[in-house]
Amino acid sequence: MLRIEPHAAPIPPELLELYREIQPSTIGHLTDFGYVRGLRPLFTPIRILGSALTVRLPHTDSAALREALELAQPGDVIVIDMSGDEERACWGEFRAYKGLARGVAGAVVSGCVSDAAALRQLGFPVFSRGISALTTRSLELEGEVNTSISVGGVAIRPGDLIIGDEDGLFAIDPLRAEELGLAALEKQQREQRSRIKLGYGHIGEGSGRI
Repeated sequence: MLRIEPHAAPIPPELLELYREIQPSTIGHLTDFGYVRGLRPLFTPIRILGSALTVRLPHTDSAALREALELAQPGDVIVIDMSGDEERACWGEFRAYKGLARGVAGAVVSGCVSDAAALRQLGFPVFSRGISALTTRSLELEGEVNTSISVGGVAIRPGDLIIGDEDGLFAIDPLRAEELGLAALEKQQREQRSRIKLGYGHIGEGSGRI
């Protein structure tokens, strides 16, 4: 049985704007909470920022993902819990086409992806555990959309702020996102002033270097 919950409230535009130039590695200086472990970007450079639309799949059955893509709104990040199956791919070329048509900002997969060459060519941002030719099927057995899930050791709820680049990925509770974002922005500004003072001003703002 498929469980489809209503779409969560989107991340406010001003909060997304705050995070436009913030680097995950800066956030990692400020907190351990929300760091998604074990997932890697499919290509670099990469940038992903948006609101979590969560999906839970029962291993082989990806029917719920089809429903999620129908619900997706511009700026959503599809975050997929594959119930511990780390070898099977649930995301590929044609789901990326659908995601792009819906304005989806990227996908985060606790398992694998397929059609890697096509995804790279499309430039569709994806984080996953790897690449696999073994795929899911649409069996209409069960699955969930817009429920709390677990990916990379992090509990992720619908509407959480998802931010990632080649350094890694964070899921942030919107209720603490403004405070954390302002602290991260202040840190990056201090770092940039230090670079200029030391003659290293050509290095991009917010590199997250220790």
